[in-house]
Amino acid sequence: MSVSRRTLLTTAAGAAVAATATSTIPAAASDQGVSGQTAVFRSAADYAVKKLRAVAPGVTAFPTGTKFEKWAFSQNGDWVGGFWPGTLWMAHLYTGDSQFSDLALASADKLAPRQNDTSTHDLGFLFYPSWVTAWRLTGDDKWRAGALQAAASLIKRYNAKGHFIRAWGALTDPKDAGRIIMDTIMNLDLLDFATRQTGERQYLDIAVEHAKTAQRVFVRPDGSTPHVFDFDPATGAELGPGTVQGYSASSCWSRGQSWGIYGFTTMYRRTGDRSFLTTARRLSDFALGALTPDNVPVWDYLAPQAPNDIKDASAGVVMACGLLDLAEVSGQPHYRVAGLRLLEATARTCLTTRSTRADAVVARCTRNRPAEDGVEISLPYADYYLLEGILRVLKPRELDRAIDLSSC
Repeated sequence: MSVSRRTLLTTAAGAAVAATATSTIPAAASDQGVSGQTAVFRSAADYAVKKLRAVAPGVTAFPTGTKFEKWAFSQNGDWVGGFWPGTLWMAHLYTGDSQFSDLALASADKLAPRQNDTSTHDLGFLFYPSWVTAWRLTGDDKWRAGALQAAASLIKRYNAKGHFIRAWGALTDPKDAGRIIMDTIMNLDLLDFATRQTGERQYLDIAVEHAKTAQRVFVRPDGSTPHVFDFDPATGAELGPGTVQGYSASSCWSRGQSWGIYGFTTMYRRTGDRSFLTTARRLSDFALGALTPDNVPVWDYLAPQAPNDIKDASAGVVMACGLLDLAEVSGQPHYRVAGLRLLEATARTCLTTRSTRADAVVARCTRNRPAEDGVEISLPYADYYLLEGILRVLKPRELDRAIDLSSC
């Protein structure tokens, strides 16, 4: 009987935890409480900076993921283009080194054509960590104007019948015209930025409408979520859940759950609507209950092989950032404890420090398990959110300058 690569990968998942590249930070540091965690975070950030100093000067496009530990690139940024300049900005904030800000600006500039792109919902991912941050740190209105144009492009994807922002496909393409995905919640902060800058309510109003729709159709009674939900685009009628990157329509893709935790927390921060806070807490409580003792999420919390399955460290660092923010806005310190634990686990067990050839900082990420596309590789958003999470702990004022941690 033949055995598929997927079966082999699942069977080997437990062994992979021990075999993958891991941090050399001493385990004894965890016994020292907060001061020990601080040392772990500083060591991880120092490693990331050292890696970026070596790799970044030779990067002329946008990393999308690794193949044999080396970055593969997209010339236009795909959906992840904002994370490379964003990572460079994080390195600049941590070190004060202008080399990183210069590289961040040069990289962000290559995204300029995408501000008019109406074929994707990912304009927040593309322009917030790159252009909004560039404007906030430099004051150059070029970056503000480009981010506002990107927001104007994004709201063209709003379906007024269903009260949602379409995820995928050109506006003229009927395929996926009624499809929304959990990830979109993270793109809404670009619309809040546009309302704050222009005074035009339509941007934030659309963000709130989409978030309310996502809140209604995605969140199950136990706090888990599917990846996808479909509507009839002509009438707005609900058709039902689905998935692309999760195991099934009834499972819970971990990175999508993390996007939800972070995104609903941000929506509460921007609007003061307590239903968004309640939703963020429900998603967080489910995810924390589904974590394995190593505090590195499996790729899908409800797949048949969970919890003994392939890992996705990117889901962990996104979740860590969301939990740290949730603790701040909710006044519930146990979310901060959990976020720090996730961040520490990533720094201890998911870095590439044992590799002499790795381009990236964070290993053990999984892009699209069902398609067997990028299983336990490195991904650019993992590096970005690792550093964002560390800055939330070590340099929150500097991070606030970059991404705006203020509330309404």
